[in-house]
Amino acid sequence: MLYAAYGSNLDPEQMAHRCPHSPLRGTGWLTGWRLTFGGDGWDGPLPTVVEDTTDPDAQVFVGLYDVSEADTATLDQWESADTGLYRKLTVRVATLDGDVTAWVYALDDFEGGVPSARTLGILSDAAEVAGAPADYVQALRSRECTSGW
Repeated sequence: MLYAAYGSNLDPEQMAHRCPHSPLRGTGWLTGWRLTFGGDGWDGPLPTVVEDTTDPDAQVFVGLYDVSEADTATLDQWESADTGLYRKLTVRVATLDGDVTAWVYALDDFEGGVPSARTLGILSDAAEVAGAPADYVQALRSRECTSGW
C-alpha cells in the first residue's frame, strides 16, 4: 500500500534519505480532510490530518510513496509511530489517474494549538518542492504561527 505524506516527508529528497528503497509514485489530495496541529512537540504543536465533515472543500496535498517493508519500520521510528505518538490510518487519495488507497500518519493526541513559524516553514517548503499548487503553499505560509522556542 502507498504512504501519503503531508508534512516534511513531502520533500522527495528527505524521503530518499529516510527511506532509500521507497520511490515517489505521484501526488494527490486527501479530500474531506484538513491539515491541523495538535499535541506538544519540542517546537510546539505537531502537524496532523483530520477528517473535516463541515467543509466540503477541505483537502490536503500529499506525496505518494511506495514504501518498502524495511523502510516502513524506519519511517515509523522517524514519525514516532513506534511510540504511539502517531497512528496509521487508511485513506483514499484523489489523483489524476483516479483514487488510490494509502496510509497516513495521524497524531494520536488532542487537536488544537498554533504551530511554530519553523514548522510551517518546513511544511510549506516541502509542499513547494513536491509540486503543490502555489495557492496551497501560500495558504501554509500565511497561517497563524508562533515564533517557536
